[in-house]
Formats: sequence, structure tokens, C-alpha cells
Amino acid sequence: MSSGHFTFTHSKYIVVKLLQINPVLRQSTSTGRIMREIGETAMAHGWESYIAYSRGRDGVMESSSSVIPVGNKLDVAWHGLYTRLTDAHGLASVQATRRFIRQIEVLNPDIVHIHNIHGYFLNYPLLFKYLAESRRKVVWTVHDCWLYTGHCYYYSFAGCDRWQTGCGRCPQRGAFPRSWWRDRSARNFSDKRKAFTSLLPENFVIVPVSRWIREEMSRSFLKDYDFRVIHNGIDLDVFRPMPDTADVKEKYGLTGYRTIILGLASIWSREKGLDDFIRMSQFTAPDERIVLVGVDEKTGSRLPGNITAIRRTDNVEELARLYAAATAFVNPTWQDNYPTVNLESIACGTPVVTYRTGGSVEAVTPATGRIVEQGDVAGLLAAVRDFAAVAGDGSSAGRQSAECRAFAEANFSKHDRYLDYIRLYEELLNR
Repeated sequence: MSSGHFTFTHSKYIVVKLLQINPVLRQSTSTGRIMREIGETAMAHGWESYIAYSRGRDGVMESSSSVIPVGNKLDVAWHGLYTRLTDAHGLASVQATRRFIRQIEVLNPDIVHIHNIHGYFLNYPLLFKYLAESRRKVVWTVHDCWLYTGHCYYYSFAGCDRWQTGCGRCPQRGAFPRSWWRDRSARNFSDKRKAFTSLLPENFVIVPVSRWIREEMSRSFLKDYDFRVIHNGIDLDVFRPMPDTADVKEKYGLTGYRTIILGLASIWSREKGLDDFIRMSQFTAPDERIVLVGVDEKTGSRLPGNITAIRRTDNVEELARLYAAATAFVNPTWQDNYPTVNLESIACGTPVVTYRTGGSVEAVTPATGRIVEQGDVAGLLAAVRDFAAVAGDGSSAGRQSAECRAFAEANFSKHDRYLDYIRLYEELLNR
């Protein structure tokens, strides 16, 4: 690791430290992967990189950055139970957070970069009281909506706008972070507003990963802070077109199908479009096959026989081959910010068909896919068939694939997006 870094306004080399915070560090999670790779980019530019994560949720994971485990399994279990009993998510883990704050003091980072803190491992009022009083420079990447609502991490599917007026009477009390019976959403909203607006504007930059959530947050209690949209990036060396996908087709029994319709989620639910895929399967032809990745045993028991179910895979090379083998990647999500799966598919040369939902549409152009209205399952299938007809043999090869790849190279490179963060860090340090 290099020990120095040259900032734009300094005349000598100084040690600069980056601390990132997220509950999970796993390669199979988009936030974990993004955090790890930002750390690698920072180190390549001479920074020292540290990552804090929930030991109770993630175990010990490999990382080029120095890791700081927070809490333990018992702490996470108690925080989860406390949340379900009181609807006070983020208000437990007092001792774990105090220990973590002492570690921050010793480390003395120049930038604290938050990804998610809703993961049953931190007490956010304690953390933000410390960040405000110590005048730390803070960047917060907004991966979902939890930081400005009184309970939920997405509200689109529920059609709720109470986060604009203070919450209360939460229609999603039973959704993550789940409460069994108490509705504390109005108090949660007030607590978050007090904690998160305690930072000085000159020390705090909020980074929405989509233009959609930036627009949403312009109506939130954080609207007066500095916003910088930085889209997620991906590894274009891993996610790339692959002319020969016979091996992955044979492995999953897909050989001979003219049209392969791919879907992927870390957790399948109605909000992710599971019911829409089941409806779609009623109208597919014998030479068309729906393939869903990330299916657990319970979800698999719900699927009809003409849907191929694949468990979650940490093998990104195989995942890239599945994208490349597909005629189209279908993302019928009902609520989303800026789904990385869309980027990965396009980078593999496979067009995306998605609902007009949140930031899911922001990577889709006439060259990279189609957008249909929410609930229009027939429209999803018709768009897939259009791509199959253009390709001729049902694959994503040819002009469409080349256009997808060109768009990905121009917009999705993780190196470009993570350099956006380095530039943002530099600007914040030089204020």
C-alpha cells in the first residue's frame, strides 16, 4: 500500500485515509462489491483504505482494504428482535457503536463514506452525533430510500408518499426492517431528520446512484444538502460478450431453446417481479424458456415447470455466460434505484426489458433495450420476441449486442465511476 497521496491544493504528499461503512462485504452483494472496489481504487491512488462491516452478518471476508468488524452475531440478533418488537431500527447496538466510534477516533479517517447503515449493526444517532461533533468529512452513497423515510427502504410498490410529510400510519410496517405490531414511523422520521441533518453542509455530500432518487430526495428533509449523482459501475472485463455459451446452456438444460428469457434477483419477491414471471410463463411458446437466477428452495416450490430455477451464484464468470446466452434480460421490478443487473446484462451484449420503474430505466436506451409500463407482462414478452426476431437465431449476437457493448464501455466502467468518487473526496477535502 502506498503511504502518500497528492491533493490538488497541497504542495506536498500527505497520508489520506478512507473509511467506508456497509453491513455486508460479500462479493455477491452489489453494495459489498462496490465498496470493496472503491477501496481498491483509492489504494491505487495512494490512499489508505478501511472498511467497516457487520461481523454478525457477514463473517470474515477477504478484502484488499483493512477491515474493521463491527458487533457480533448476538448483537445483530438482539438488534433484529428489538426492531421487530419496537419498530426502532437503528436504535439498538449501543455498545457496538461506541466501540466502533473509539476505533474511528484512533484511525482518524479523512473521509467517512457511508453506504448502508440499516443492517442491524449500528446505532445511527450515536454515530451521527460523533460525526457532527468531530466535523468529519462524510460522503453517503444512497442505494435505497431508508435514510429519508420513517420505516421502509422503498415505497414505490406501496404507492406511499407519507415520507414527504413526516410518515405515520406506515403501510409497510411488516416489510424490512420488519416490525411485528408497533408503528413508530413518525418518531423514526423525526429521529432520522435530527441525526442526519446535524452535519454541516460543507462537510457532507450525498451521492444518489440514480437521477430518479436524486429527484425523490429533493422533496425530503435532506433537500438542502449537496447532491452528486454517481451511477454504479461494473467490471467490463468480467461482464463481456461471449460468442460461445454452449457450456452454460448444456449445464442448465437450455440447449435447443430459441429464446432464453433471463431474470435475476438476490431475493425474489412480488416487488422484484416474481409474480410477473409466473404470469409470463403461461404465455411462452415451447421454444421459449424463462430462467430465474437467485431462487431459494421456498421460491422454487412456487415456480411452474416451464421456468428454470438457478440458485444464487457467486461465480461471476458463469453469471456473465448466462447473461450472454440470453435473448434478453427481463427486469420487471416494481421498485428500484439503479439496478446493477441491468448494467451487467448490457455489458454482456444482451438487451434489457424493464418496467418504467424508478432508476431501472436510466441505463435503457433504444440501443440497449425496451421500457414497458408496470404490469404489462404481454409487453415484456413482446419486446423479448422482437429481439429474438432481429437476432434471427434467438441469441443476442449481432448489431444489438455490439450496440449494447459500446454503450456499456462508454458509461458503465467501474474505473470511471470510482474515479468520480476519488475526485469527490479530493473536492471535499479541499473545502
